[in-house]
Amino acid sequence: MPVTIRIATTGGPGVLKAETVEEQHPSAGEVWIEQDAIGVNYLDVTQRNGSVPVPLPSGLGLEAAGRVKSIGADVDNVAIGDRVAYILGPAGGYASGRLYPAKRLVRVPDTISSDDVATVLFKGITAHYLIQSTFAVGPGTTVLLYGAAGAVGQILIRWAKSLGAFVIGVVSKEASAARATSAGCDAVLVWGACDLPAEVTKLTDGRKVDVVYDGIGKPTFLASLDSLRPRGLMVSIGASAGPPDPVTVGMLNAKGSLYLTRPGLAAHATDLTEYRQRADAVFEAVLAGIIKPVAWKTFPLSEAAAAHAALESGKSKGAVLLKP
Repeated sequence: MPVTIRIATTGGPGVLKAETVEEQHPSAGEVWIEQDAIGVNYLDVTQRNGSVPVPLPSGLGLEAAGRVKSIGADVDNVAIGDRVAYILGPAGGYASGRLYPAKRLVRVPDTISSDDVATVLFKGITAHYLIQSTFAVGPGTTVLLYGAAGAVGQILIRWAKSLGAFVIGVVSKEASAARATSAGCDAVLVWGACDLPAEVTKLTDGRKVDVVYDGIGKPTFLASLDSLRPRGLMVSIGASAGPPDPVTVGMLNAKGSLYLTRPGLAAHATDLTEYRQRADAVFEAVLAGIIKPVAWKTFPLSEAAAAHAALESGKSKGAVLLKP
């Protein structure tokens, strides 16, 4: 029988509980997917710990790859046996099999494994909108990127470099610098070990950077602003160390007529045409060797709590997968 991981309350990894469920026949517009690989993302952690509220009780998981086992009425974009993947809701991806809206499925190229898809699709679509829509990275663009040794960071680095950018990565400790360098960073800075804006100024011959991607938040926010050239763009992509303090519009003016944005995945992958285009771009980047799907560690579905603990503690060194 299918197994799913659910939460009845928010809290630490221990709130993740395995349940056995009945396989369900798809209603109109739905399919039943037998899942091969499940991506674990930091958004899952924030939903589990209550930082991002979800109605309870709830399933977790917004990314998986597998095969269509059965379809409901009015489904014409996939067929039984098709290899498919998805990101975003409804939540419930931590499962060996599940119902899912057919229209949100994307077909997986034959030459890309389910493990590789679940390693990169969510993170790759995130990277795609950040370097294509939030800021059009191209030849000569200078980028400052925090979390350069992480799963999203490594995709962003490789993709930005393929577009001709100069990338300065920021890591939390010296031991992570080698991973950022191997991903293609032109320079790597360790947070807390230097005056970051001053080092950025030196590395760019005084020009500073065009765009900052900052997922840390409160402790790094002002340093990020001070690393931007006039009319540069500050992209707040998360707040793993707490939300930044409020910003006055006068501050943005005083620091060089800066731009500030806080983009989110849902706004860039809800429209079906846009979503499919971004997924196709990720698959193309994988096939071209721009994105290299490398999972740091794979956990059995029954050990979802251990996967969350590894991700939340900062011990992970890349993408984390669950396998039914």
